Amino acid sequence: MSVTTDVTTDPRPLLDRAVAQLAALVAAVPADRLGAPTPCSEFDVRALLGHLVAGAHDGAELGEKGTVEWSRPPEGVADDGWSAAYEEARTRLIAAWADDATLTRPVKVEWGEFPGAVYLTSGMVLESVTHAWDLSRALGDPLPLDQELAELALGWAERFLPAERRGAGVPFGPVRSVPAGADAYGRLAGWLGREV
Repeated sequence: MSVTTDVTTDPRPLLDRAVAQLAALVAAVPADRLGAPTPCSEFDVRALLGHLVAGAHDGAELGEKGTVEWSRPPEGVADDGWSAAYEEARTRLIAAWADDATLTRPVKVEWGEFPGAVYLTSGMVLESVTHAWDLSRALGDPLPLDQELAELALGWAERFLPAERRGAGVPFGPVRSVPAGADAYGRLAGWLGREV
């Protein structure tokens, strides 16, 4: 598969890869790391897991209805229940976008209205890939990450979130420099304002 930022192609295979990668990382979270910090400063590991579960359900609702009432992170998930909670949300997300018609149907979110394919690319895949790096770093990088996904996500981030578009209403900090030789995930993280 060639690396491209073309959002007119079907993004569902990339979504499958991105959420499968996240599912493997969520399954690798030990209970004693749930309170650990992540590079996404607003979340520790437990809060990030809640955000991922809620985000997958929100993405599913957009596929099902075209609009969403934003979810709150789930409450009462047992320390050993996060993998099952994410797997349930991931399964719903994939099923919600199974119909080809969802790719061209508009979805409405707080930052605009887009064809479903654009939302999946610049929303769900980009967020899943970015948070995979956050979670991986918080856990000490237990699994190899899909570098092609990060190259794609970086291309979309540069296109949809240019460096000058930061500040009020944009949930990303200024672009940060990254160490020489940083991989695609490190470059993506720096573009989105994370310390690498």
